[in-house]
This record gives sequence, structure tokens and C-alpha cells, in this order.
Amino acid sequence: MKRILTYSEAILEATRQEMERDPSVIVYGLGVNDPRGIYGTTRALHEQFGNARVFDTPISEDAMTGVGIGAALTGLRPIHVHIRMDFLLLAMNQIVNIAAKSHYMYGGAVSVPIVVRSIIGRSWGQGAQHSQGLHALFMHIPGLRVVAPTTPYDAKGCLIASIRDNNPVLFVEHRMVHNLKGHVPEEAYVVPLGQARILAQGDHITIIGISHMAVECMRAQHELAKVGVSAEVIDPVCLSPLDMQSIFRSVERTKRLLIVDSGWLSCGASAEILASVAESVEDLGQIKLKRMGYAPVPCPTTPSLERLFYPNAQTIAQAAYNLVKNEDWAPEDVTAQEVIEFRGPF
Repeated sequence: MKRILTYSEAILEATRQEMERDPSVIVYGLGVNDPRGIYGTTRALHEQFGNARVFDTPISEDAMTGVGIGAALTGLRPIHVHIRMDFLLLAMNQIVNIAAKSHYMYGGAVSVPIVVRSIIGRSWGQGAQHSQGLHALFMHIPGLRVVAPTTPYDAKGCLIASIRDNNPVLFVEHRMVHNLKGHVPEEAYVVPLGQARILAQGDHITIIGISHMAVECMRAQHELAKVGVSAEVIDPVCLSPLDMQSIFRSVERTKRLLIVDSGWLSCGASAEILASVAESVEDLGQIKLKRMGYAPVPCPTTPSLERLFYPNAQTIAQAAYNLVKNEDWAPEDVTAQEVIEFRGPF
């Protein structure tokens, strides 16, 4: 019988197992010792490992990121938890100019094995300054790994791989995946960074879903199957480095590509994937390409605007069907995934 955990439980288990295995692993950030434990991902760790290895921090992202980088340079393996990616902007110099570049600038003499967990996405009207998916900003930086797993299995394996990696890793979590359930082995295991996951096999179109959009793409895939459209759904899992070879193989077979991002289209992850396909796939003239993501406006707050702003299973299925059949169609009665009510402070 398969063992089922939520995404949050998988993150917690990966963290606990690595802290038990390696005393150099520490966890810190705003609210990590709160009874709710950042959606449950750090719950009770401070009770097991003590305040020296699990500790709360001031609201000072720049300084606290510098503390983590310094700790990593001296041999620790910090996990710095940010409850919102939006506020990583306050630590950009630390991440981009220090963490990402130290190994190169000092000729490989030092490493910065820090994991920066950051949570993205909408939930109960968080709006323009609390809903942003800024992962593409960090994909642009050499020296950073950017990971955005969607399933509980990949969440555990990727976090363990990230903790053990000697490079700085930005670990991206969409707040709407934390309650997703899936098979997670009890033992520690590694999901290699830079390896995409094929969530569903298909022949008519390749659909790539980034972070939570992989969930919506799978829901769209089920609707498309009802009308005879076979969609292959790929979760990149790791955004830097990207597993483009898996994407190339799929697109060369299906001849159609739809990329759905949890961020803006301009200069985003979807643009990078589409450009790489355009440069590398043979017979490009026979391939139909499309992207979906955020419009070039700030993230809205009201539910009515959110329904228009964010791609969902219905709009994804509609776009995919049009690419395959060149006809307009939309599934009926696609129940929207429940938006988990935001109860604060996380």
C-alpha cells in the first residue's frame, strides 16, 4: 500500500530527515517556530532540534539572508524560509551578488550551500504585493539553482537534493499545493535537480505546467481526454537548470506546445522554454506554439478579477483544443480547485 502525505508533510519530513542525518543543517526564518509552522512545513522542529538549529528571525530579509550566506560559507547548510517570495526583493544583492557568485569569484575555494525556501501564488485576495511569482528573475542568474516541484514526491526528493547541493538553491513553493496529497516513500531519497517529470503521456499536444499550473494542466488533460485530445503534461520541476531535452523529445513528437506559467509572460520562464524550443527543435515550421500566464498588470485582489487573471483548467483546455483542432471549444462545469482560505500570518 502506498504511503500518502501532503506536500507540506513531505517538506517537513525531508527537513527532519536531513537535520537528523547532518548536524550542519539549520532552519531559520520568520515564523518557523510558530505552532502552525509555515503551513506545517516546520512544525515542532524547534522542539526536536532546539533553538540553536531552528529559530525565528526579525523582519529583516537582507540582513537575515546575509546571516545564512555567512553560515553557509563557514560550513553550515542553512534553510532560510521566506513566507512570501515578494520580500526576497529586499535581499537581491545578497542572493544575486554574494550567494550566486562567491564560488566563481574565489576560484572554487568556497561554496554557499544555502536553500532559500520562498512561497508564491494567490490565496484569498493577497493582491499585488503578496501573490507574485518571481522565479524568472532568479532563473536569469548564473550560480543559482531554481527548483519548483509540484507533487509531494518531488517536493521531498528535491528538497533533500537541494540541501545536499553545494550551490545556493531557490526552492519555490506555490501556497495552493501545500495540501495536495501523493505517494511519498518513508526513506530519504533524492530527486535529481534538472530532471523534468512527465505527469501524463499523450500524442496530440505537449502541455508544460510550471508550479501550481501543473495541477491545472492535469485537470485540463482529463477534460481534453473526454473529447479525444491526448495531451502530454510535463512538470519541469527544476527551472534552472531546465531539462529541455525531455521537452524537445515530446514536442518533436506531438508538434504542438502549450506552456502555462505561474508568472508573467514577458521575459518569463515560458519565454525561455519557447525560445529554446524555437532554436533547437527540427521542423519548427510544422509546430504550433502558445504561452499562457499573467497579463502585464499587477496581481489583482478581488475573486472576480482573479478568475480572469490566472489560467485555470477550463482556459488551458480551451487553448490546447484550439491548437490541436483549430476550433473553439471549452469544457463545461469544470469545478475550480478550491482556493485555500488565507488565515494569516502565513
